[in-house]
Amino acid sequence: MFDGYDSCSEDTSTSSSSDESEEEVAPLPSSLPIIKNNGQVYTYPDGKSGMATCEMCGMVGVRDAFYSKTKRFCSVSCSRSYSSNSKKASILARLQGKPPTKKAKVLQKQPLVAKLAAYAQYQATLQNQAKTKAAVPVEGFSWGNYINSNSFTAAPVTCFKHAPMGTCWGDISEGVRVEVPNTDCSLPTKVFWIAGIVKLAGYNALLRYEGFENDSSLDFWCNVCGSDIHPVGWCATSGKPLVPPRSIQHKYTNWKAFLVKRLTGAKTLPPDFSQKVSESMQYPFKTSMRVEVVDKTHLCRTRVAVVESVVGGRLRLVYEESEDKTDDFWCHMYSPLIHHIGWSRSIGHRFKRSDITKKQEGHFDAPPHLFMKVKEVDTAGEWFKEGMKLEAIDPLNLSAICVATIRKVLADGYLMIGIDGSEAADGSDWFCYHATSPSIFPVGFCEINMIELTPPRGYAKLPFKWFDYLRETDSIAAPVKLFNKEVPNHGFHVGMKLEAVDLMEPRLVCVATVTRIIHRLLRIHFDGWEDEYDQWVDCESPDLYPVGWCQLTGYQLQPPAPQSSRDSQSSSSKQKKKAKSQQYKGHKKKRKIPVGKKPVSLSSLPMTGGVRRSFSGDDELTPPPYRTLPAQTAPEAFQPPRTSREFSPSLKTESFSFSLMHHITELILGKKESSCFRTSSEARL
Repeated sequence: MFDGYDSCSEDTSTSSSSDESEEEVAPLPSSLPIIKNNGQVYTYPDGKSGMATCEMCGMVGVRDAFYSKTKRFCSVSCSRSYSSNSKKASILARLQGKPPTKKAKVLQKQPLVAKLAAYAQYQATLQNQAKTKAAVPVEGFSWGNYINSNSFTAAPVTCFKHAPMGTCWGDISEGVRVEVPNTDCSLPTKVFWIAGIVKLAGYNALLRYEGFENDSSLDFWCNVCGSDIHPVGWCATSGKPLVPPRSIQHKYTNWKAFLVKRLTGAKTLPPDFSQKVSESMQYPFKTSMRVEVVDKTHLCRTRVAVVESVVGGRLRLVYEESEDKTDDFWCHMYSPLIHHIGWSRSIGHRFKRSDITKKQEGHFDAPPHLFMKVKEVDTAGEWFKEGMKLEAIDPLNLSAICVATIRKVLADGYLMIGIDGSEAADGSDWFCYHATSPSIFPVGFCEINMIELTPPRGYAKLPFKWFDYLRETDSIAAPVKLFNKEVPNHGFHVGMKLEAVDLMEPRLVCVATVTRIIHRLLRIHFDGWEDEYDQWVDCESPDLYPVGWCQLTGYQLQPPAPQSSRDSQSSSSKQKKKAKSQQYKGHKKKRKIPVGKKPVSLSSLPMTGGVRRSFSGDDELTPPPYRTLPAQTAPEAFQPPRTSREFSPSLKTESFSFSLMHHITELILGKKESSCFRTSSEARL
């Protein structure tokens, strides 16, 4: 509905008589034809063709712009008012013993001048909207087109144990047959046909209808976990019709024999596949749960936050002191950044006490068993000590592995780490890593694996040598045997596509690529952006997802940056590089600018010491609206895995034997109906 008619209708529909004083009317466009009526000069819109009159307020306007299919009303308000008046008139007539009228009372029609003014305003609104749309083109992103046009490969779902179906994906692969809606059909009802998986890309599958052989003209992409994908035999058990696509109906006269031949020995989805998908998308965290989460403005401490929403296992946490609920933080429910209430006190971690003395009504503490368990460590023998040196991923610049120091040893294997040369005087930018964290490394890790190590800020003796630095600082390196050296068989390969969280803007999930693999460490590149925005991420990070995860969960996917953004970003980054010293390459406060978003200034963040450090530069922006998933009850005995490698037995695709194919003939009736074949409701597989 356009604004012009809405505003005019609200202003004039309350008049009770046409004898009221004339209202001021905006000047009409000169392009409209001039006509005369009773001595007065008016412009008249396009004659009578395509015009309509509102049955409620009498407004005249363009028919296509009117509300409802019947085009009887100019706005939603008029439609509702008409229905309300009809109902009242009907009730009143019944009480009075009279037959109800079919139409409600129509309000006084508006003067012709007001109608023409509304039309002119509507035309102006259309022109403004056209200009706006031309200035800001919006292009949708399709994983299928992106992968097809560039011959990309995607990381398999089995690489992501924390994602839906990640632990029970089974051997779903190319060649698996499924039943899907038949879009090449002119029937008025929804019909189905069998298709085979030609290519897999995460959750997405490129499907081809049976009978098309090598013809890819009608191939289409579909999310395997979507509601329109079913195992072969579902149509028979559900009484749904199987109809060959119209383009190939002439190819075979006996479709029963064709299907028997094609499906003998083929595989399909397990019968309980949709149930498994539903179960894997039930999340134990619920809204209003209270947790402890890292303070994004002071990494050295935690704060109490409340779960505001849960999308695909990702939590939008609102800090408890935030009255307007804009001070938030996004993370996965298995993130090492969130803990149960009381965790900070139990290990000796710094904690910011809330100004709220009592829990707000409806809020409750999340049970401790919902959080990811860390591996138990033996601290009785040789252990980390304060002052020991190591290498660590800088949480404020995830593209850099830096020289770091253990500043404090906490309980249960937790360590407070500081980046050499960039620490605040009060230690407010220290950050907490567990001893088994894949984000800390022994001295020499970068050199051995040919990774550029970021030296301390202001360190002039380059190239950096650990031996010289340890001697100059009179410090020792942390023992190599204390670090986590486990490397899982993760399944990632260089060049694989996936969806990844931009951990510098944790509300954003972006199109990304694995560009380098060092043991269990992955170099994640965000498509369309400079390499300096890359991030080092662990292979089991809960912030990595298969292709199609956003579509499945209803989360918003950030597409690759357009060429214009890349060019401007590239030129600005080159200018910055020239202005900076070549000796220091770390701690750049880099932020990607999502399409349609403004860069957020960090000037409003509190200063600690000599360096401004924040976990997210997006303090003033709230996440985009997401589709809310229906509330689901988590199992009482839910236990998160200690590591994401622990998983349940996988589902196996169902194979067809010849004995089963004896029943496939029941899928299709021998009789032709409406130029197509239909399934028998009694058929079973």
